[in-house]
Amino acid sequence: MAKIPVAMVVNGEKVGPLEVEEYTSMLDFLQEYLNLTGTKLGCGIGVCRSCTILVEREDGSLEPVRSCINNVGRFNGRTVTTVEGQAEYNSEGDIVALSPIQQAFLRNFSFQCGWCTPGFVNAATALIDHLRREPVPADTIEAVIDEALGEHICRCTGYVRYYRAVREVIESTPGLLKEAD
Repeated sequence: MAKIPVAMVVNGEKVGPLEVEEYTSMLDFLQEYLNLTGTKLGCGIGVCRSCTILVEREDGSLEPVRSCINNVGRFNGRTVTTVEGQAEYNSEGDIVALSPIQQAFLRNFSFQCGWCTPGFVNAATALIDHLRREPVPADTIEAVIDEALGEHICRCTGYVRYYRAVREVIESTPGLLKEAD
């Protein structure tokens, strides 16, 4: 198989250039080349969204992208964040703080097996990023959360706890909701 060079920033660290097989999925690249195993293979066809990662757009906003159906070459030169990149680490590599979404998921026990959780964490993080740029009226919060997370599949918990956790973060973070007129 032909090889292609790829270089990107993953979780704040420069990666590459590395030579990888041309048809390597981003999910396989993360797991096999970078040993980042938090991103999960669920269905393998992009339907369940367990494999969702974040890609920084040119304007700095975050785009949730399914890594199982996208070739690693698509991410060449891009900035990518996985679920591991959501937390803050000290110089020894120990987690010192979780992201607000991760904290809310723990408080609300939003997961059981946890397989789909990385995809939910990243999609919810992209939603929070979007709301920082474009706040929404408080009375639309449920629809906004459903639009962002509604296609993610969880077979254990249902979605009530995920949605509750995301709503908690939105309601407690200044600037994400429009002020009432």
